Amino acid sequence: MHQETKAEANSLYPANIKYKSSRLRFKLKISISDRAKRNIEGYLFISPWLIGFVFLSAGPIVFSLFMSGTRWSLLSAPQWIGMENYHTLLFDDPLFYTSLWNTAYYVFFSVPLGMLLSLLLAILLNQRLRGISIFRTIFFLPSVTNMVAVSILWMWIFNPEFGLLNRALEWFGIAGPLWLQSETWSKPALILMSLWGVGGGMIINLAALQGIPEELYEAASLDGAKSWRRLFHITLPMISPALFFNLIMNIIGSFQVFTQALVMTASSGQGSEGGPNNSTLFFVLYLYKKAFQQFKMGYASSLAWVLFIIILLFTLIQFLLSQRWVYYQTDERLK
Repeated sequence: MHQETKAEANSLYPANIKYKSSRLRFKLKISISDRAKRNIEGYLFISPWLIGFVFLSAGPIVFSLFMSGTRWSLLSAPQWIGMENYHTLLFDDPLFYTSLWNTAYYVFFSVPLGMLLSLLLAILLNQRLRGISIFRTIFFLPSVTNMVAVSILWMWIFNPEFGLLNRALEWFGIAGPLWLQSETWSKPALILMSLWGVGGGMIINLAALQGIPEELYEAASLDGAKSWRRLFHITLPMISPALFFNLIMNIIGSFQVFTQALVMTASSGQGSEGGPNNSTLFFVLYLYKKAFQQFKMGYASSLAWVLFIIILLFTLIQFLLSQRWVYYQTDERLK
């Protein structure tokens, strides 16, 4: 009897295995179909961004790389010329180096001044005072104002005859320069104007300042640390990620300076954008003139790729150097 029962169990065992395996396959099919359905739904939700990225970002990037090796005037078919555009701009185009120098000059002065002023404003506005939010808004709003409108406003400020800036200098007995009409003062004028947009960096620094725990300052005060020591040993290390972000964005934005040079120099009586005598011919403005005034789209594409490589190199260098002065919350150096 015992042997018969064991034999029957053995005979039923393969059937049980088949039944269980079929159930597992059925559940697996359901889980795979559910997962695929969720994936499809996810891709549908992000499809607007993907379509925009392909047609508005990735596509134009690849197209411009191809066009940088062609001679194309928009009115005729592109003619493949290989690296000739790059050879021309590097060895036969003095305006390329003029625009590169003007842009480097602008970056060298506008970025440090903007970083310093945005940090000082953030520290001043990081107070618990009644109505302080109004002042924060006042300092932030200029950074989101249309650049064309801002450029027109600053043209009036820089007017040598009745501009606000020269009138203010007259109160101190100083004869104001011609600003936009002067080769010497045109770039400093645009650098001074760039400080108009420090409100964006100020808001980021302010948010970082408000994220510093008060216990750190209290402990430092108990240890007898003075205000300048708290600034350099607590405040700056704790907000260094925000400073690093602002630095990267300011460098990229300064290399792409364009609108103010186009609007202010074209309307300042110089007869051409980038004047006087190409003193404000910045890199992107030169690219614009090649593309949309001279219709040298292939040459303009090569200029765009040179600018991309320059910005990429500066960004990589900043990331490498950031390991020495940027501190994150998980950084062992803060412990």
